[in-house]
Amino acid sequence: MNDIERHKRAAAEAAAALVEDGMRVGLGTGSTVAHLLPALAARALSELRCVATSPATESAARALGLTVEELDAVGELDIAIDGADQVDPSGWLVKGGGAAHTREKIVASASRRFVVIVSAEKVVQALNPPVPLEVLRFGARHTLAAVGEARLRGELESPDGNLIADYLGPVEDPISLSGRLSATPGVVEHGLFAPELVSDILIAGEHGVERRAGGKRTV
Repeated sequence: MNDIERHKRAAAEAAAALVEDGMRVGLGTGSTVAHLLPALAARALSELRCVATSPATESAARALGLTVEELDAVGELDIAIDGADQVDPSGWLVKGGGAAHTREKIVASASRRFVVIVSAEKVVQALNPPVPLEVLRFGARHTLAAVGEARLRGELESPDGNLIADYLGPVEDPISLSGRLSATPGVVEHGLFAPELVSDILIAGEHGVERRAGGKRTV
């Protein structure tokens, strides 16, 4: 295991330690969450109810003995844990390298506490492209033309069968870009996550795991 994978595992294990028996837990998607699932299963908490953001996460979680249900059946989540592709100093995230950012944003919004787990190289001074997009198949090229500086990621689909694209233009003002992408017809969701969605960011590096507070108030 290389240093980056060790750091991912450290962040994942720190997040798993935050989960208590009886909680309703949102499980993200991606390589860092791949370390979270066995760490969570190893705790042998018998009353967890989990919600997965992708079929891959659901399959892996079930294989480890975790109980996975639909979000609407579980209701409000106590905690959700997920990775990120980029984290800037103000707490903005870019997510969606695994093409599940729409579900991930829904789960983050449905959670009382949203914990982001990353290795140190994901921390950047400013967000950079690409910013993942989920777009409807109907009129997809028209949608991308309206976005500007965007292209489809081949025939890659989201977990819900929509197309995945990437915005490749500048990300100088994430607030403005987030609003513009959200307002573009045909864009289902984009991969910019505002600090207000995030409760905690756990950043693992050579000197251990650092916790940064996000902008989301945890009730």
